[in-house]
Amino acid sequence: MWWKKKKEKKEEEQEEKEVSLLKELCGDDEKLYVFLSHYLYENPLTAISGKDLDVLIEEAGKSGNFEQAVDKAIFEGSQNPEERERYIKVLRDLASKTIKTTEQQKEKAAKEGLTDWTASLELRIENQKFLRERTEVIIKVASQFYKEKLVELGEVERREERGKERKRAESDEWRTRQLEEAEREARKKEIKKMSGEEKREAEKQYEREELAAEERKEIRAEERRKAESEERRIGEQEESEREARKRERKGN
Repeated sequence: MWWKKKKEKKEEEQEEKEVSLLKELCGDDEKLYVFLSHYLYENPLTAISGKDLDVLIEEAGKSGNFEQAVDKAIFEGSQNPEERERYIKVLRDLASKTIKTTEQQKEKAAKEGLTDWTASLELRIENQKFLRERTEVIIKVASQFYKEKLVELGEVERREERGKERKRAESDEWRTRQLEEAEREARKKEIKKMSGEEKREAEKQYEREELAAEERKEIRAEERRKAESEERRIGEQEESEREARKRERKGN
């Protein structure tokens, strides 16, 4: 269906936009790009656990799965530059623990002849070694990436709220039109029952009410045009600010 194709195209364009941002930040460092493409999220506010990092680390120590703790530490490290050294230490410790746990799993898998699983575990070990060796750069790039993503998420949230406000205004306007139309029809029926001077005065009053209704209609239409113009202005401003941030990143 056309709407499905349109949605898929929009998702592809969004994905290309995200990749270009990460590519831009990683430059020619392909290993860094590949690693971060698996560890950074478009929406960290929903993708990353809301639990405290200490709780995630404690849970990981029991389960042997440190992924959520690593995600949380990278995000928090990117958001707290004044505590970056502490998060670097935490991430390196998590990487070491993951390596130790994974090596035990790899030995067991190798003994059982699980070739594919052994290779997968070896790749995990290599990723954690990379995390341990390149922690500072990983947090630096994550900081730039999440800074941009959080700005974009704020733009989306405000855009959606403005959309809701427009829908509420359109709904109110529709109800107003329906009410005015009902009142006009009721008034016309009343006038038909009148005669003489009373009817002539009522018809004049009806005409005045019609003119007032048209004026209100024009006012509402002008308000819609202003809202649409403001939305375009905001969109252009956001785009301009995105380009400015992009130039700033390239200058760093």
